[in-house]
Amino acid sequence: MNIIKFIEEFPDEKSCKEHFRKTRENEGIKCRKCGCTKHYWLKAKYQWQCSECNFRTTLRSGTMMENAKLPFRKWYLAMAFMSFSKKGLSAKELQRQVGHSRYESIWYMMHRIRQAMGQRDNMYNLNGMIEFDEGYFTTDSGKGKGRKLKRGKGSQKKTNVAVMAESTPLEDIETGETSKHCRYFKMKVLKSHNSKEIDKTITENIDEKSIVFSDKSKSYVDISKYIDVHVSEKSSGKTTVKTLPWVHIAISNAKRTLLGIYHKTKGKYLQLYLDEFCYKLNRRYFGNRLFDRLAVAMVMQNNYWYNNE
Repeated sequence: MNIIKFIEEFPDEKSCKEHFRKTRENEGIKCRKCGCTKHYWLKAKYQWQCSECNFRTTLRSGTMMENAKLPFRKWYLAMAFMSFSKKGLSAKELQRQVGHSRYESIWYMMHRIRQAMGQRDNMYNLNGMIEFDEGYFTTDSGKGKGRKLKRGKGSQKKTNVAVMAESTPLEDIETGETSKHCRYFKMKVLKSHNSKEIDKTITENIDEKSIVFSDKSKSYVDISKYIDVHVSEKSSGKTTVKTLPWVHIAISNAKRTLLGIYHKTKGKYLQLYLDEFCYKLNRRYFGNRLFDRLAVAMVMQNNYWYNNE
């Protein structure tokens, strides 16, 4: 979907609400009170009513739009701009595009959408052959002037990020040379560099039947306990090119994207920006379907009563 088709399909608030309603119904609605999945639509009230206990569910309830006051069309415009642009855009630019008066409302809305992206990717674990490494993202602490993003050592505040790339080996029939083709990525902000934090990241994001490639960091000594095979090589230029190519490419591209659009990023919000980067990177071949998949993510996420059973 491009911007012209978007305007044709969603010319007003009503069309956005109807699309959101149909998306919710396709994905299924669960009663917050009794857990029943059978509902009928009350057109006059613009709500669903449970067929068992008569509890009513509003259009926004249980979604990432819950308790939000911005109209549906501005949410849809934000989703469109964030999915149409390959690299993303700043909240200030989106504020100008949708014609909203308050920057804070747009900034909050974009973070809600990024949260939906991250939670959607968290539903899936990486499997097969996995490259694992860490990158240092230098972030703004919120004090003084904004700091630039860079990789590696430095005197500025650094945020450690675990980067995982799912790849598959490809062999050239004519030459016999093998290379790796990237598939899916995950980036997770780490609280520390110790082995317990690394082990937790591995168990939460990588399937236990996977093969993990990494360097010989001391924090990675226990990885083999949680996956089938752990292959480690001493960090060098060859390791970067042959063993861990995609994680380093992903780190470089993520930093270039963040620095080029946002200029500075606070550490406590870094995970949300990385969620958006990985979500679009993992769906780089979706084309026109990306907007529709984002709508599904907005519908399904934040269903807090699903998680409290």
